[in-house]
Amino acid sequence: MSIRMHKENCVSCGKCQAVCPGSLLKSDAEGKTFIKYPKDCWGCTSCVKECAFDAIHYYLGADIGGKGHTLTIKQEGNLMHWLIQGKQQKTIITTDKTQANAY
Repeated sequence: MSIRMHKENCVSCGKCQAVCPGSLLKSDAEGKTFIKYPKDCWGCTSCVKECAFDAIHYYLGADIGGKGHTLTIKQEGNLMHWLIQGKQQKTIITTDKTQANAY
């Protein structure tokens, strides 16, 4: 399990770095976020929930039944849209970050 960074979408806001419980997210010379030790990612998705710029995707590896799909989260008011993408696509909608943490 790990996250995948998309530097082209990163706006260098640092919000994802602030919420990472493992302090794994760092800034490169351009101020773009990268994950220092991907194998140490806990898979908590805190950074994915915090990023509003589609710069971080959570990779759902085959080892957890994800078959290589990715998870992104879009916030729309108090709704969070959890989008699972791959060969098939599914969206789960929750009402806020508190409810989203229940999954």
